[in-house]
Amino acid sequence: MTTAPTVLFVCVRNSGKSQMAAGLMRQAAGEKVLALSAGTDPGTKLNALSVAALAEAGVDISGEHPKAVDPLLLHIVDLVIVLGREAALDVPAGVQVRRWETAEPSQRGIEGMERMRLVRDEIETRVRALLAELDVPIA
Repeated sequence: MTTAPTVLFVCVRNSGKSQMAAGLMRQAAGEKVLALSAGTDPGTKLNALSVAALAEAGVDISGEHPKAVDPLLLHIVDLVIVLGREAALDVPAGVQVRRWETAEPSQRGIEGMERMRLVRDEIETRVRALLAELDVPIA
């Protein structure tokens, strides 16, 4: 019997991108992957536009909340995905870490819900590619 891989998505505030990635992973993989999220300096609430953009895609993260990276958790995850350039994280030896530097539509003058949809779509593409790499069928 094999266990589902555990993927931890990390960003600074854990209010947007890492929450979106975990939600999209849970939707795509179901119980075949344990998708978690955390922040290096967590905020106090989720980004409302992130919640709305995921809701448009059929993913409900409204019950989530920003949380700090648990150092003990870093010892048991199979993969850590750090979203963005700002988050810095010390990971124990042997834990695989990848950084996803997502495009920032606001640098091109794209704001609000349009920006968040572009961020969501890019993260979803990366999540699906990761699932293919992990040989996990999409639910």
